[in-house]
Amino acid sequence: MIDFLTSFSPAFVLIVAGIIAALTPVYQGRKVLMVGVPALVLVLINTMYLKGGDHGVLGALGGYFSVAGIELTTIRIDRLSIIWGNIFAFAGILNGIFGLHEKCKITDSSALIYTGAGIGAVFAGDLITLFMFWELLALSSVIIVWRGGKDSYPAGMRYLAMHILSGVLLLAGAVIYGRATGSYAFDHIGIDAPGGKLILLAFGIKAGFPLLHNWIQDSYPKSSVTGTVILSVFTTKLAIYALARGFAGTEILIYIGGVMTVFPVFFAVLENDLRKVLSYSLNNQLGFMVAGIGIGSSLALNGVAAHVVVDILFKGLLFMSMGAVLHRVGTVKASELGGLFRTMPLTTLFCLIGAGSISAFPMMGGFISKSMIIAAVFEEHHYVVFGMLLFASAGVLEHSGIKVPYFAFFSHDSGKRPKEAPWNMLVAMGIAAFLCLYLAFPWGGAFMGYKGLYAMLPYAMEGEAAFHPYTADHVVFQMQLLMGAMFAFTLLKRFGLYPPERRAQILDFDWTYRRLGLSILKWIDAMWTRLGAQTKYLLKLLFGRVGKRLYQVFSPAGTLSQDAPSGIAAVFTAGMLAAILLGVYYF
Repeated sequence: MIDFLTSFSPAFVLIVAGIIAALTPVYQGRKVLMVGVPALVLVLINTMYLKGGDHGVLGALGGYFSVAGIELTTIRIDRLSIIWGNIFAFAGILNGIFGLHEKCKITDSSALIYTGAGIGAVFAGDLITLFMFWELLALSSVIIVWRGGKDSYPAGMRYLAMHILSGVLLLAGAVIYGRATGSYAFDHIGIDAPGGKLILLAFGIKAGFPLLHNWIQDSYPKSSVTGTVILSVFTTKLAIYALARGFAGTEILIYIGGVMTVFPVFFAVLENDLRKVLSYSLNNQLGFMVAGIGIGSSLALNGVAAHVVVDILFKGLLFMSMGAVLHRVGTVKASELGGLFRTMPLTTLFCLIGAGSISAFPMMGGFISKSMIIAAVFEEHHYVVFGMLLFASAGVLEHSGIKVPYFAFFSHDSGKRPKEAPWNMLVAMGIAAFLCLYLAFPWGGAFMGYKGLYAMLPYAMEGEAAFHPYTADHVVFQMQLLMGAMFAFTLLKRFGLYPPERRAQILDFDWTYRRLGLSILKWIDAMWTRLGAQTKYLLKLLFGRVGKRLYQVFSPAGTLSQDAPSGIAAVFTAGMLAAILLGVYYF
């Protein structure tokens, strides 16, 4: 059975399971699929990897075939893709556990297909296969967005529009690239390749590049309790994989990533919706990854891969904790929360572990990955971007490390006394929290703690290439940075200078197409209506006068009906004959 399943992409196992889940009326049966199938796929992925080695193209049935002269590769597992494949499958298991209470058939089905599309895209060896899974990813995920409630439909439509645009750009770039090079293989492309800029822009939309990022903050907070957790894993991290595969070492990504780390800090500080705060924080963390891809060194790409793993864990943990609050309280508005630690102590503890991990405290997940990227940027002498990353590191502590747990569980007492989160949510959060700590553990053998994660990274980290996060200078420097940020937060709160939590909508770049763009379209429509009325009047006036003149000429009482001398008729006939002769002569 295992041999049969390893003959084609494991993505299809998840997609078929999603279809079966949509047809399964029994709640318990769907939940077995939600947890069991991602676990099976995790086994299949590693079985394939062990069978095929680091660089094999696997699968006799569906791994490698030709369609209309185009070579398609649906399975390409190497040291880069195996990291994403493993963490995607594991995230699918966690999502299944966290959503065991969820009874929506559509959500379960879409989540399985969404997970399968993400894994299928990661293992795609050509741009056409990547495009097909790229589009399936968008279609399955928008259904998850729409299940969020009454405000989710317009957000889902905007989400879908952005991702369809991404797919169109990817297909256009792939066609140009394939026609020019004769190959559709998905390897390093580069920005100067034919179609490279279109492909980079397609990846940039899903990665949340500046000015293209608002679909994250628009749709994720409007999704359901479980939907936001699922959405936070696959789409943006797949874009990071695609950039690492196709555009490693592209210098412009260093500066794009630097900007991505900085600008969300200001919005997150002002935002009242804590899931939206975490959505801005997601942009911030993606910026570190994009900058590392732009550096393109072995250390930087290893840091990107490691940060993807721990980010999925700690960001998922934070979204799960806020999902638990939303499930029990009905809101995640900072202005309406506070004091929840009294009745939700385990959720509080797990949230604090996620907050410490995203802030890169030593002994917590983000420290062992983020430090690699920052060190790589410094080694390449990009000191301005290095400073931006340091500022962003302090900023993420302020908004995700302090603000989220402080206003949700501490701060003023809101008087709310909800029950602790359901057991399945606590199990999922507990697993993620444990891994956030375990993967940063500094002691043990070669496959313990962070050393185990480092051993799985794309490039060997031995000898001169070895990286040791727990050196005195790394630890002391990081603690100085974190303590400074904590002191600044405390000082601002003490003197009333910290922005208060308000029930208001923070305007971002999406205002240009949600408000300004809509106003412009309405103005154009009004002008077109007025122009149409004026045009109709002018045409009516014109045709009225022309009709009147024609009537004067051709009517029974008109000019041509009047008697005319025979000489005039002869002259008219001669003129027509002359015109015909001239036409024949010249043409």
